Amino acid sequence: MVDPQYCRTEARWQQYLKAKAETARPRARIPVSHYYGTVGAVALDQDGHLAAGTSTGGMTLKRYGRVGDAPIIGAGTWADDRCAVSATGWGEFFIRLNVAHDICARVRYACQDLVSAGDAVILRAVPGLGGNGGVISLDRNGRVHMPFNTSGMYRAAIDADGVRTVAIYAETDAP
Repeated sequence: MVDPQYCRTEARWQQYLKAKAETARPRARIPVSHYYGTVGAVALDQDGHLAAGTSTGGMTLKRYGRVGDAPIIGAGTWADDRCAVSATGWGEFFIRLNVAHDICARVRYACQDLVSAGDAVILRAVPGLGGNGGVISLDRNGRVHMPFNTSGMYRAAIDADGVRTVAIYAETDAP
């Protein structure tokens, strides 16, 4: 255990104070530039086992008691024997749609490929409710798909041959 002050940095405190001032007027919205901190990972081991994990720094100025999608299995994270997904985005919508699990369920039960399943959920279902975000996903054959419906999403992948992909925006060559 550490004192809470151990986790405090002056830079993040100043970001918080700035965000608080910017949203002090009635009906103000938190700018997207104030969303920080989700880190997700999906992996396929040499024995064919899939895993997923998601950690988030949360949303600046979130309501007290708000729980996002990252800690909810099925909404922010899911892995089974065919598919692994880690999600980031507007948590309330990801929870309602059970995003990570829905993508893998489409792979398993609807026999959709990873791209079709991910695009159906992230590019159509989530924005259809008014939400946004993205996922990193991996199937049991090592195929990676990282769809998002925002201006950008930090993401990277490395395949079994050591080929690396690093991207932020919607580059056409990113998986």
